[in-house]
Amino acid sequence: MTSAIALIGARSGSERVPRKNIRPLAGHPLLAYAIATARLAGVFERVLVSTDHEEVADVARWYGADVPFLRPAEYATATSPDIEWIAWTLERLPERYDLFAIVRATNPFRGPEVIRRGLEQLLATPEADSIRAVELVKQHPGKMWVLADDARTMRPLLDQAHLDVAWHAGQYQALPAVYVQNSALEIAWTRVVTETGTREGRVLAPFLTQGLEGFNVDDEGDWERAEALVASGRATLPPVDREPYPGAS
Repeated sequence: MTSAIALIGARSGSERVPRKNIRPLAGHPLLAYAIATARLAGVFERVLVSTDHEEVADVARWYGADVPFLRPAEYATATSPDIEWIAWTLERLPERYDLFAIVRATNPFRGPEVIRRGLEQLLATPEADSIRAVELVKQHPGKMWVLADDARTMRPLLDQAHLDVAWHAGQYQALPAVYVQNSALEIAWTRVVTETGTREGRVLAPFLTQGLEGFNVDDEGDWERAEALVASGRATLPPVDREPYPGAS
């Protein structure tokens, strides 16, 4: 039987949205919804939160996640790549897992069915090392430009000299489909961490998100939109089976 662990990264230093991971949204810290999602998915042997801060660890434990140790500060900076804390964490666990999923706290509208759907897809794609959530781009790179050094002229970001009709001169519907990654979900075989030194491996399968599944809280504008979506009923948060963490409102 395939074993899997959910890894939820929740470092303390968020610059654009201070204390983002433990900031309350509809009564619970943002982190609570990622933990609830992972637990409700019913596919993980363990739900582990990686953080560098004891307050975040306390919140994570309140909502039912494991926090066996704190992440070193050097793996919790704004520029630290995820592979550092992922490899560090997996190396320190006494047990081994076949798969790991990155379930980010910043995607509150991704429910447990997304995780189940993603895991099913990866298991059905034996040639893939991992899956990564993607969605169609809204701003197509074929219509993007790069300014000259003096900013007096510009050129297309992508070379289009070979085309009869340049992408920047065509309708969006006529352009080749391009996808952009979002942070809703990543699932990978743990072997890729040691074999390739990456979190995704060499062969990635696209996991197509739908609707608000890929909605990510990056800045205050995103936070305000998340609150408005919940208040209007246009978005649903996963159910949390705990009383609010003391101090959350």
